[in-house]
Order: sequence, then C-alpha cells, then structure tokens
Amino acid sequence: MTPRRPRGRLVRSYVVTDGRAHPTRNTLDLVTLLVAATDLPLTGLSPEKRRVMDLCRPGSLSLAEVASRLELPVSVTKVLVADLMDSGHVATRASSPALEQARAGASLSAARPSDAKILQEVLDGLRARL
Repeated sequence: MTPRRPRGRLVRSYVVTDGRAHPTRNTLDLVTLLVAATDLPLTGLSPEKRRVMDLCRPGSLSLAEVASRLELPVSVTKVLVADLMDSGHVATRASSPALEQARAGASLSAARPSDAKILQEVLDGLRARL
C-alpha cells in the first residue's frame, strides 16, 4: 500500500513570508479591499505574490477572500500583501465610507446614525428566539 500524501500546503508558512511573522504595515484588516496595479511587471515575485496579483487584477477582493482563495492563514496573507503594497503592486481601499471615516478618527455612530436602531432590532430578534 502506497502512503498517502498529506493534503494541504507542502511549503511552510514561514518560508512563504521569508521568516517574517508581521507585515510591514499595520493598516490591513479582513475587509480591506485589494486592488492590483496593471502596469507593473510580475517578474521577481514569489508564486504566492503572483497569485495575489492574479486574483486581484480582474477587480478588487477583500483580504479575507484572498487568504481563503490562497488557502493561507490571514496573518501570512497580510505579510504578502504588505510586501506588494511596498513595491507598488497592490493598493488598498476601505470597503465602505463608514470604515474610512472610522479610520480617520470619526466614530462609527457619526458615520451611520441608524446603527443603534439596527443593533436594537437585532438584539430584540435574538431575545425573541431565546
């Protein structure tokens, strides 16, 4: 009987990130949208970085979607994306104007005043189910 090959990645995460555990930027979260530059060559990029570029070139994807499609942990994907941002291959944008305002220092309640009403309705719905 031939032993089965383990499913999943054959390369360890620390090899993909060149041994780094933290991205060079701390501005990335799960819903950050990634947009690939179309005018830069892909020469010199690792296979994982090329896949990030291939995924983001047709349009924008969130960091969580890219991590899922690469089948990599989010922390590893953040390191790869930060490297691509540093080289100018990827640009980011917030997924909604409310998140952009929140990052700029405004509170989410100032960005969307109806949030309290929505949260109250969700809370009422949960209480009704319990």
